[in-house]
Order: sequence, then structure tokens, then C-alpha cells
Amino acid sequence: MTGYARTDIQRIVEILNNLLNSCRAAVGGAFAGGKARTGNRSMGDIEQRLAAAGLTLPPAMPGVRLPFAFVQRTGSRLLFSGHGPQAPNGEIHAVRGKLGAQLDVAEGYDAARLVALSVLASIQRELGSLDRVARWTRVFGMVNSAPAFCDQPAVINGFSDLILSLYGTVRGSHVRSAIGVAQLPFNIPVEVEGEVEVHAD
Repeated sequence: MTGYARTDIQRIVEILNNLLNSCRAAVGGAFAGGKARTGNRSMGDIEQRLAAAGLTLPPAMPGVRLPFAFVQRTGSRLLFSGHGPQAPNGEIHAVRGKLGAQLDVAEGYDAARLVALSVLASIQRELGSLDRVARWTRVFGMVNSAPAFCDQPAVINGFSDLILSLYGTVRGSHVRSAIGVAQLPFNIPVEVEGEVEVHAD
């Protein structure tokens, strides 16, 4: 490509690859042919992306009985209650404490990614397939913060970045708040609630 610097060509290729990935994410699970099979179980597009990234969804928290629902569907709206980070066995994750005191931004970011997996697990249990999420609409992130800590958005990016990587910029883009709070239940570092739009049955 005469007249273009090597770095320009690399940048163009990167942009085209990002556009291609976004288009694939926007299509999501719209076509049955896009589903892979593992044994006798059909794996949706989003589940395939999780597997490719080496990520697994936690099971439901064992032995928990609550006076509210983790998720609640009203028409095409699916609201999810505040979720915290879970360990692979479904228990509350061992990471605890305040950002800016016991934990740094990188640890908070990782905790927020775990919260995203927890939310995805609840949605999957409700809908059967994560491909049925038409669009992420709202995310409200709460960060257990020391008084001087001001990097709450960087922490909640752990949640948003994972959702965008799985669903792409069309389906995964969402409005968001990220606030600091004096304390969270069980001293967890991050809690997220929000809402998605789902495809009709």
C-alpha cells in the first residue's frame, strides 16, 4: 500500500478487525447455525466466547434463601439485583475490603469482572441462554471505598469491559453509574445491579 506508513496499515487492520468482531457480537445467537455442540448440549455464542476466554460461570450461592429475587423479568426487561463477586463454588469470594485501603484499583477491577460473571450466571439460569440478551441497558456499580478513594469508574470498568468483550459495542453498550459507598454487605469490594433487554420467547 504505497504512500502509507507501516504503523498506519497496522492501525487500519486493527480497526477493521474491531469492526468485524463488533458485527459478530451484534448478531449474537440470532442464527441456530451459530451454536456449537458440546456432547449433547448446545452452546450459545456468548457461552462459546466465555469458554474461549477460559471463563466459567459460578453456580448459585449454596444454601441462600432471600426475601427477593436475584433477577426479575417484566416483558422484555430483565432487572438484576445487586451481585457481588463469587468463588468458583458459588460462595462469596474471599477478596474483601475497601478500595484505597486493603485493595488497589487492579484488585477492584478483577473483583468487578467476577461480579460480571456472577450476574451472567444469574441471567443464564433465568433465560436458559445468554444469547437471549438483546441488549445491556443499565449498570449501577457500587465500590466499597476508603474516604479518599476516587477511582470508582476504573474499578467498575472491570464489569463493563467484560460485558463489551462478550456482547460487542452494539448489544453490550450500556448507561452506567459508578459510586463509592462507605460499606458493602460482608465487606465485599464491589456490588453491581442493573437491567438488560431480552428477546421475546
